[in-house]
Amino acid sequence: MDAVPPARAARPTSPSRAPKAIRSTKPRGLDEDTAAPPAFPKAKSLPSSAAGAEASLLHHNHHADVPMDARVWAGLPDDLLVEVLARVSPFLLFRLRTVCRRWESVLHDPAFLAAHAAVPSHGPCLLTVSRGGNGTHSPPQCSVLSVPLHARYKLPFAFLPAWDLWLVGSSGGLVCFSGFDGAAFRTIVCNPLTQAWRVLPDMHCNQQRQLVLTVDKNRRSFKVIAASDVYGDKTLPTEVYNSKENKWSVHQMMPAANLCSSKMAFCDSTLYLETLSPLGLMMYRVDAGRWEHIPAKFPRSLLDGYLVAGARTRLFLVGRIGLYSTLQSMRIWELDHGRSVWVEISRMPPRYFRALLRLSAERFECFGQDNLICFTSWNQGKGLLYDVDKKTWSWIAGCASQLCNSQVCFYEPRFDTSIY
Repeated sequence: MDAVPPARAARPTSPSRAPKAIRSTKPRGLDEDTAAPPAFPKAKSLPSSAAGAEASLLHHNHHADVPMDARVWAGLPDDLLVEVLARVSPFLLFRLRTVCRRWESVLHDPAFLAAHAAVPSHGPCLLTVSRGGNGTHSPPQCSVLSVPLHARYKLPFAFLPAWDLWLVGSSGGLVCFSGFDGAAFRTIVCNPLTQAWRVLPDMHCNQQRQLVLTVDKNRRSFKVIAASDVYGDKTLPTEVYNSKENKWSVHQMMPAANLCSSKMAFCDSTLYLETLSPLGLMMYRVDAGRWEHIPAKFPRSLLDGYLVAGARTRLFLVGRIGLYSTLQSMRIWELDHGRSVWVEISRMPPRYFRALLRLSAERFECFGQDNLICFTSWNQGKGLLYDVDKKTWSWIAGCASQLCNSQVCFYEPRFDTSIY
């Protein structure tokens, strides 16, 4: 009887962490910023044939020691190939497009886009945007930090015009920028993965505005909301852009005399802003096109507050409480829509608060998505993530805004989201 060779030691696997072999690759159009050494040697070049190309790419996976038959993978039916590619990380799709012509055509097939849309997101990502320096207009420098993969990818934005752009936000795989082209105020919506982009038409009152981007996946459309603003001595009306109609529509002017801050939150087709006069919140229902006042009083001794949108109808208020540095604490409230009151749901542990804000007057930022709240401060090289559902706190390295010209927001990479 032939001797049975000793079994190889099992390698730890985790659905939330990518194999090191994939992390060491550099997809076309996406540069990965990871310090981890490559687990396997890189291929010198891709084979010219489709079968050989597929086998070469598949050799660099977690089971690289398993023999691969190029003829098997070359003969994989299109429906199975679609299901496999739909589950690949969106950041690697650029590399897959260069494997062979067959894969290039599959990634543009409606069946693949539908399968990709049905696959759940692989986890939260943080988009960091830095504006061009030296006083010159240049496309923004962007990178994405995948929290579950512990990997950072550079997103190329050279396809955008070299305007003075500023990040508005992200929703459903799209990213919105606003700024000046040298003569007028402009708004751009793009999909960084497909590099498709659109310059929106001018608003009726085309001035620098507070904007919010929201994507409707069911209707395959998006909207950009320009909240009411004061420009000089003139109050600007609320305007809403609809991608299906490709135009801005003018709506009711917000009946508020004094905004508490420029921070807004959008959830459940409703936009929320903090106001001092009248005291509480102003709520704008996009579908109805009207403003309503919510008399929700702010907690006592609130130093600074941020509205953060949660999942579905959940709305959070995040801020510091206290007058002196030794008595300050960071707390999170949730709006009780029925009673119009803020209910405290969590407090940041003191050790996290001291590590996040070393000075009592230090500035911080926070933003949220799907019941996740992220905190950043200027002097930190890391951010703090709070999971509202799990009630857990965790540090995230490399996502803080260390420069005044950097912005961070949550980002959902979607290859199937179109701007048209």
